[in-house]
Amino acid sequence: MIGREPLVLCSGAGRTYGRGPTATVALEPTDCTVDVGARIALMGPSGSGKSTLLHLMAGLDQPTVGTIAWPTLGTAEALRPGPVAVVFQGPSLLPPLTVEENVALPLILGGRRDAEARRLAVIALDLLDLTDLGDKLPEELSGGQAQRVAVARALAGEPVLILADEPTGQLDRASAVAVIDVLISAADHVGAAVVVSTHDPLVADRLPEIWQLHGGRITTTDSKEQAWSR
Repeated sequence: MIGREPLVLCSGAGRTYGRGPTATVALEPTDCTVDVGARIALMGPSGSGKSTLLHLMAGLDQPTVGTIAWPTLGTAEALRPGPVAVVFQGPSLLPPLTVEENVALPLILGGRRDAEARRLAVIALDLLDLTDLGDKLPEELSGGQAQRVAVARALAGEPVLILADEPTGQLDRASAVAVIDVLISAADHVGAAVVVSTHDPLVADRLPEIWQLHGGRITTTDSKEQAWSR
């Protein structure tokens, strides 16, 4: 991938909420890039800026200082559905819809014909071995199954970048490892880059690159042992 432009480019991008003495700095000015095919774990305690950075990368929020750009993807409005997919921590499936309908919905809202959206949903569910759950409602799923469906929904749009915000935070260890392994395997299949925020070393161990965040500041390291000892 030498010579290709990054998927995400943060240039001094930071985020502050509020103004004056009550202002809260969620992310200090940050320089970072996410390259094609990247596998990155964002590690840090709650409030360290992980979610803020992911939301900026996803175009869900805007920096108050600096800039964020998607050199090969276009503007923030062009990121979804399709090029950039987001997997959230909590339940994000709509209760009245079946699993297949939940996976297809973002594509329909993005302008895909219903039949095409359903076709892509079925492909994504099959990729994650979830075909048997297609007709079930979210209330009939376990937590691990629901997160795997959320991963399938992300993949259905054929993304080049998947951003997962504590996707295993509400799962037990066994389910967490299973979900992150499914996420990475599926990303490998479609050739998408992956950035996962987590505070769990077992989850981060599945990703080769770790960025540590503390107090809204980011440090990049290639050594998992060094990152965990800080």
